[in-house]
Amino acid sequence: MATQHPPAPHDSTADDAPAQACPVTPVLDIVFSRWTTPILWTLHHYGRQRFVELNRNVGTITAKVLTQRLRQLERDGLVVRTYHPEVPPRVEYEISELGLSLAPLFAALTNWSEEHLPEVERARTAFDAANT
Repeated sequence: MATQHPPAPHDSTADDAPAQACPVTPVLDIVFSRWTTPILWTLHHYGRQRFVELNRNVGTITAKVLTQRLRQLERDGLVVRTYHPEVPPRVEYEISELGLSLAPLFAALTNWSEEHLPEVERARTAFDAANT
């Protein structure tokens, strides 16, 4: 009768993708790419919005970039786009259930920033003073 052994632990090799070294990296690429966080925050905070409203509420983003980011967020399943075939046509965007699942992450980051950003600023000031 053959002896069964547990599977060997995965040996990291040079063939492993760098993202595999840190399981958080793919999430950071999705959620924290330029403009994604303000768009998701705005949709979460204000609810369903038309493009023009969203553009105004996000701030200095261009219409072209907002369109690109919304397409990517829709592709990633974080935003839902609803087309209303009326005259004139109306399109609305809202955060999806998957997007809403990021709320605890954003809350934790907000708490961290409120608690620790003053420390970061003090460290920067001390570093800059020491290296002047």
